[in-house]
Amino acid sequence: MKCTEVRELLPDLAAGLAAAGPEINDHIGSCAECAGTLAELRATMTLLDEWQAPEPSPYFDTRLHAKLREEAAKEQPSGWLAWLRRPALAISLAAALVVGATVFRLQETRGHTSIQPVLAAEPGTAVGDLQALDNNQDVYADSDLMDDLQVQQDVTATP
Repeated sequence: MKCTEVRELLPDLAAGLAAAGPEINDHIGSCAECAGTLAELRATMTLLDEWQAPEPSPYFDTRLHAKLREEAAKEQPSGWLAWLRRPALAISLAAALVVGATVFRLQETRGHTSIQPVLAAEPGTAVGDLQALDNNQDVYADSDLMDDLQVQQDVTATP
């Protein structure tokens, strides 16, 4: 057997959870490093068997219950951000923000932004005509009327 295979079994051997086979005994007998590791693990297990957990103070339960009553009696935080400490509300707010941002981004990418100019110019003025052209750009782009108008202007402009 190799040292790596034996090292995996050493903690179980030291604790008495597994029996050592003949191959493992032969390896431990021939390998000083694995034999030293096994001896150290057995010494550690012996110390752990002797160790006893300390007993809690006789007034531990009384003090614990008093602390719990104090914490329960404290006023709940009252502020406009106190509701954020509740996980369900914080998660629902985060989900609403994500959905809102996603919808806004989808509208922007599709070109459906609903941002309108604050002041609408009167039709017939230069600004009003430019706004009408801008608002109806898709209609004019698909129409052949603009091409016809350009041809008419070229014909009337030539002397």
